[in-house]
Amino acid sequence: MSTELLAPLDLAFWHLESDAHPMHLGALAVFAPAPGVGPERILDLLGSRAAAIPRLRMGVRDVLLPVGGKAWTVDKAFDVHRHVERVVLADGDFMAGATRLAGELMERPLGRGLPPWRMYLICGADGGPFAVLVKLHHALADGMRAVAIGAGIFDEIAAVTSARTSARGRTAVPPRSWLPDPREMAGMALGRIGEVGRALGVGASVVRAGRFDLWGPSALTAPSSGTRRLATAELDAGDLQRIRRAEGGTANDILLAVVAGALRRWMAERGESLPAADPRALVPVSRRRPGGAAASGNRLSAYLLGLPVTAADPRDRLRAVRTAMDRNKAAGPLKGAGAVAVLADQLPPLAHRFGAPLAANAARMLFDVLVTSVPLPRSALSLGGCPLTALYPMAPLARGQSLAVALSAYGGRVHVGLVADGKALPDLDRLAAAVEDEFTELYALVAGPDRTPVS
Repeated sequence: MSTELLAPLDLAFWHLESDAHPMHLGALAVFAPAPGVGPERILDLLGSRAAAIPRLRMGVRDVLLPVGGKAWTVDKAFDVHRHVERVVLADGDFMAGATRLAGELMERPLGRGLPPWRMYLICGADGGPFAVLVKLHHALADGMRAVAIGAGIFDEIAAVTSARTSARGRTAVPPRSWLPDPREMAGMALGRIGEVGRALGVGASVVRAGRFDLWGPSALTAPSSGTRRLATAELDAGDLQRIRRAEGGTANDILLAVVAGALRRWMAERGESLPAADPRALVPVSRRRPGGAAASGNRLSAYLLGLPVTAADPRDRLRAVRTAMDRNKAAGPLKGAGAVAVLADQLPPLAHRFGAPLAANAARMLFDVLVTSVPLPRSALSLGGCPLTALYPMAPLARGQSLAVALSAYGGRVHVGLVADGKALPDLDRLAAAVEDEFTELYALVAGPDRTPVS
């Protein structure tokens, strides 16, 4: 049987989970209907295409060595019908119902006896638009890998994958063994020495960055309840590029500044005082290299960024974000306290098993909110001939965290998925509206009073 050990960071995510703190990421994909394509056809496509993705047939099992380790192994009793489910919404606003239901479904941990993923087909009662909610355990994939796995359900990707499989004679490629080739051992040893030295530097940065004077009472600092709520927002990608050309920096800098401004607006609407110190965002950075090997495990680092909510002017917030992100990029993704994921790669499996509760509680000492951008294919996508109209990514919440913001661009729009602790942020819809309002104001300041954003 093909076996592959969980990479250290994957193992960390596996052990960080509890019933009250599920560690899965996801996406809510929304489709327009196509003539003659009913929910039974879509459900059948989801099942057959998911079953054809080798990674989705893998479950997690214990191993004798290394002590405390776990391995991915093919589930011999795999049945895709255990993972794909149809849910019919009652009459009403479809998107409102779909986002509410998606939040409820994101509360549910994934069963550990099966490959850790689920898909839900969410349909209205009138045969109009429909949505697909995809849930993947964070141990199974990071954001970029999740996109690569989830994209297999789309017509365009499935057709290419099927053609490649046929060209190989339909021979499945087994996962890479955890036993290294002897010829690789010398290079691995030298690399390990460098990684340990890098981890020591990151560890020192984490200690220095840890905060014991957290920034006052706020919904972002409320105790976790394990509940989940989802809200969405949309921005115009063309207007985003116009702001970038006028103000400089990157599109990601602008989106981070918009999140900062939205938090400021939302706090004011709630009657909260601005914090004495800016809240910190953890901004994940992929360690995957373009054109490199498609490693199956998580390959993540991150930057820490103070979100300038105390700055009153939107352009000042953007400049502050741009300056801080330029400084982070100059240092690189493998340095500083934000690269805490690098530490996980240096810990033995047994340390992850027993150190997970401590690590989970320590996250709150480093950052207040997670903000991540998820790249999507640029080409138009469809499912059973039904065009994809929007895709809202959803990031997981660590213990002690009340808010995660994920953004992705598709079809000329930037889709924003906000995942929150349902009890800490019951007014998440107001924060989503504040994201759109902040973007509108920033665009008006840059473009002038005679230009309005595209709705």
